Amino acid sequence: MKPHFFTLYISLLFSGFIYSQGAPKREFRGAWIQVVNQNQYAGISPTEMEQYFTQMLDRLQACHINTLIFQVRPAADAFYHSAIEPWSRYLTGTQGKAPLGNFDPMAFLVEETHKRNMEFHAWLNPYRVTTSESDTLCPEHIYYQHPERFIKYGKQIYFDPGIPENRKHICAVIKDIVSRYDVDAIHMDDYFYPYPISGKRFEDENSFNRYAHGQGFEPHQLGEWRRNNINLLIAEIKHTIILTKPWVRFGVSPFGIYRNKRSTPDSSGSNTTGLQNYDNLYADVLLWTQKGWVDYIIPQLYWEIGHSAADYDTLIRWWSEQKMNVQLYIGQDIVRTVKAADSTDSQRNQLPAKMLLARTLSGIGGNCWWSGYNIIENTQGIADSLGYNYQKYPALIPAYVHQHKKAPKDVKQLKAEWMPLGYVLHWQQNGSLENPENAQYYVIYRFENREKPNLTDPSKIVCITRETFYLLPYDSGKVKYKYVVTSVDRFHNETKKGKSKKVKL
Repeated sequence: MKPHFFTLYISLLFSGFIYSQGAPKREFRGAWIQVVNQNQYAGISPTEMEQYFTQMLDRLQACHINTLIFQVRPAADAFYHSAIEPWSRYLTGTQGKAPLGNFDPMAFLVEETHKRNMEFHAWLNPYRVTTSESDTLCPEHIYYQHPERFIKYGKQIYFDPGIPENRKHICAVIKDIVSRYDVDAIHMDDYFYPYPISGKRFEDENSFNRYAHGQGFEPHQLGEWRRNNINLLIAEIKHTIILTKPWVRFGVSPFGIYRNKRSTPDSSGSNTTGLQNYDNLYADVLLWTQKGWVDYIIPQLYWEIGHSAADYDTLIRWWSEQKMNVQLYIGQDIVRTVKAADSTDSQRNQLPAKMLLARTLSGIGGNCWWSGYNIIENTQGIADSLGYNYQKYPALIPAYVHQHKKAPKDVKQLKAEWMPLGYVLHWQQNGSLENPENAQYYVIYRFENREKPNLTDPSKIVCITRETFYLLPYDSGKVKYKYVVTSVDRFHNETKKGKSKKVKL
């Protein structure tokens, strides 16, 4: 049911509709969907899960989300068929228990996202084994096979990042996913070494004593050694992906603060006072971008504008100023954004100001929304605000030119003909789909008869599709239009001019 006009207007007003900025044609628009601590999956039938996933994707697509980041490995278990790790308890309620009919959620989601021309990024948590003391691991879990490779910290169990066999295990999991599923990217969030617990030590002395000296680290260099362990993991993951499917990308969404200014000898950090990737989580994120070990990063800038310890305005400007050869997107917290008042007008929230910063500062290629469930549930009108305003038109994902930068060939045999389906614009694929450098999907633009085609205007996009046809909206056959069809490869490079066809509708 469509919302009452007045209700919709108020929703959009307070979410920033009248303070909008023009949407770019290229923009990463991601949504994180977590399964940890979500109760809607465990125990429901495959049919019910398929229905839920379909509804979820339809709602995200309506807001022109173009990337689904779905948590497929929440705690050294699997939301997919795996011979390496057990089925996730977040899927069936019991770790190791298969869903009815061996239903494969990731296979279904990959297929359905691609039907909608959305990307699927498989989200893995590398080191976490349990989320609380009450978690029960199945007898076949690797923890029982090699307990010496794990560390209990607080109420949770983790892989010890200092043990090389653990890196090999994680890379084996990733190789298995990339080789068997048509994923567009592997994704990791901010959980590397665990978040510090006051008064507790992460007891990795055994692995430090065993491996550090041979790797060139002295007894006082625990922090440097830990950072090296994470560096090795990130580099090995990228190497694994390249050897398996080189077009699949690797992205990380780190904690929003790299380093505080007061912690860096050259004051190169941000003017913040919070937890730090480099010093507390041992994640040298900027090094990864410089080395090309990741293809994109999404720092989690979940704070409000004006936050005393971690001001969003300060942080987004700091990240935009960093020189990196990979894509930079911004992680946005929906609830904190829509509940925080704008400093200049208490009657509106902070979404307009945050979007203005994300779209005007250099080097930023889009946003990722936490959590995607808030869009699905339209929390504080966020889905209305995105769908009717900020993401009103579809957007292409920024091209990953560091992987490949040559545009694919144009389509062949573009025609408009009457078929049983109706009046159809159709064309032929130019090159095999098996080659990621060939066209994988198409952008269809429509222009008035005498209008000069402008392929930079997203409002002219009527469809982005993986099909090789488009059903034209025929009316009386008296109005002339020009349609342009461009080709886009797996790296999101688009042909410059495309092929055009004049029709009467």
